[in-house]
Amino acid sequence: MASIRLGSVSLDCADPKLLGDFWAALLGGEVAFSSDGFVAVKLERLWLSAVMVEDYEPPTWPRGAVPKQIHLDLAVDDLEASEAEAIRLGAVRADEQPGEGRFTVLIDPAGHPFCLSTQIPD
Repeated sequence: MASIRLGSVSLDCADPKLLGDFWAALLGGEVAFSSDGFVAVKLERLWLSAVMVEDYEPPTWPRGAVPKQIHLDLAVDDLEASEAEAIRLGAVRADEQPGEGRFTVLIDPAGHPFCLSTQIPD
């Protein structure tokens, strides 16, 4: 049987350096490769990349014409401290918070929503 594993998640954006630096800092990774149109962030178990898309339009989640396309759920031990760190690095708190107390929805610098959650099992 073939061995298949998730190796990388790629996020579209207008500014790969900004987005790559944000995710590297937030997730404790390192920018392993960077060009004008692509940034690869090496994390402990996978790669996350930021890819420039011409005429990129950020998601307008939860309402609007541009769907979110993807979101990441990040396991955290402390919602409040993790939210503060993400905001310090450039995220913003989403207006809509459907899981108050269980998870927090934030928006990364390129407009992608992501969740911080204490509810993800090890």
